[in-house]
Amino acid sequence: QVHLVESGGGSVRPGESLSVSCSASGYDYSSLSMGWFRQAPGKEREHVASVSAAGSLTYYAESVKGRFTISRGNAKNTMSLEMKSLKPEDSAMYYCAADYSWLALTGGRAGIWGQGTQVTGSL
Repeated sequence: QVHLVESGGGSVRPGESLSVSCSASGYDYSSLSMGWFRQAPGKEREHVASVSAAGSLTYYAESVKGRFTISRGNAKNTMSLEMKSLKPEDSAMYYCAADYSWLALTGGRAGIWGQGTQVTGSL
């Protein structure tokens, strides 16, 4: 069974940068596509970005294109999301998700989820 643990959330001011990371452990994580979803209070969950197991496919929500960069670590068990030029609307709980199916992951039907890490915009 694969487990996901997020880290790196925090409080940032608009325009600043922040990175969040996700570490996978367990069985056969190298074959997983991994991604980030976020949910702010009172809003629906949003798919932010994803990267396939081999790193050949990426997805970015229109709202973060050009500002966020997703990447996999060399050992394939880690994934990071570098966020630049943060906006107040980027404030949310960020969840790491993974699935052996790219379509399932990008369709929001990932089978494996982390507990989340909070990214908060401060004035």
